[in-house]
Amino acid sequence: MVPQRIEFLTDDGLTLEGELRMPDGSARGAAVICHPHPQFGGSKDHPLLWAIRIELAQRDFAVLSFNFRGVMGSEGEYGGGVAEVTDVRAAVGWAREEVAGPSFLAGWSFGAHVALREAVEHDRVDALALVGIPLLDSSQPPLPEDDVLSAYVRPVLLLSGGADGFCPEPELRDLGEKLGRATIEVVPGADHYFAKREREGGRIVAEFAARAIEAG
Repeated sequence: MVPQRIEFLTDDGLTLEGELRMPDGSARGAAVICHPHPQFGGSKDHPLLWAIRIELAQRDFAVLSFNFRGVMGSEGEYGGGVAEVTDVRAAVGWAREEVAGPSFLAGWSFGAHVALREAVEHDRVDALALVGIPLLDSSQPPLPEDDVLSAYVRPVLLLSGGADGFCPEPELRDLGEKLGRATIEVVPGADHYFAKREREGGRIVAEFAARAIEAG
């Protein structure tokens, strides 16, 4: 199905742009995708995110991809990784109002960092996928405290490439030990962008989403 252009409001009054891709059949739930760093060319339109969106739609999710504040047609300006949590909250809220069923949240790089901080704050996300979360980036706000991470008991996928310098495997596994229900998958040889392996990354995310939602 052709994606539908949509707009939604944040709690601080900004209009953000997005695209909703519906599955061919009935939607089993909603999925929201968060993109990489706005100051380094990140937007909803990237091959890896397209692959994730397509694979999720093929598994009967209604998929919302959106641009953070200040990116392309979204109002506002870069919020230092703090205000963007508000953007994710608004996207998840919009998706839950429009699509019945459980909610899945996926983020890549900067988007993964923001998605995790939103997910642990509000009990509205039934499963979470973090792709290439930048664990060595001191410019981002700190991750939640260990006790907050351990208290988050929804299913979480931690996915990275074996050649991802922003998300090294030891640090990723350390994060996985802190979370309550984490599945860790490292794809040998893949880089931070999953270059030429976008479909593989998209398939891993979508298969996890389908399993996690089915398991409840």
